[in-house]
Amino acid sequence: MANLLARFAGKLCEVLLPIKQDIFFGNEKSSIAVCTLSSMDLLEQIAKSDLMNSIALAARLFSENAGIEKLINYVLEHSSIKYIVLCGKDTKGHFPGQALLALYKNGIDSNGRIIGALGKDPVLEDLTKNNIDEFRRRVNIIDLLGITDINEVSIKVTSLVKA
Repeated sequence: MANLLARFAGKLCEVLLPIKQDIFFGNEKSSIAVCTLSSMDLLEQIAKSDLMNSIALAARLFSENAGIEKLINYVLEHSSIKYIVLCGKDTKGHFPGQALLALYKNGIDSNGRIIGALGKDPVLEDLTKNNIDEFRRRVNIIDLLGITDINEVSIKVTSLVKA
């Protein structure tokens, strides 16, 4: 019941507090995605920069459950994505960046809870363990958590392009 209320509150916030575009597409042949967490300024800077020529997409991530599920589903549907550059500021209370790193490192328990996640409700209800395991095998998460400088993100992306 609590999870249902949290999801309802999230949808209500989307309507009452609309957020600018939250995903920008770049070079469809790239194997790199950039996740700016709650750093909307960084997301907008990346979207307007030449960095978009080197990455498949740039997007935000605000929640430790439905947001991570959307991210995983996108990666599973787009097998070209091999790297997720995780940067920007984490959302307080939910900590989706920390939860994504914990998921990548530890997986989930038998109840779908991300092992080691600190957020309020880090439970993945709409994914199977097989989907999560496949995601963990297929991608490398590059931890730049807390980095909001586009130049630092660009340096990391450039090194991945050259790799």
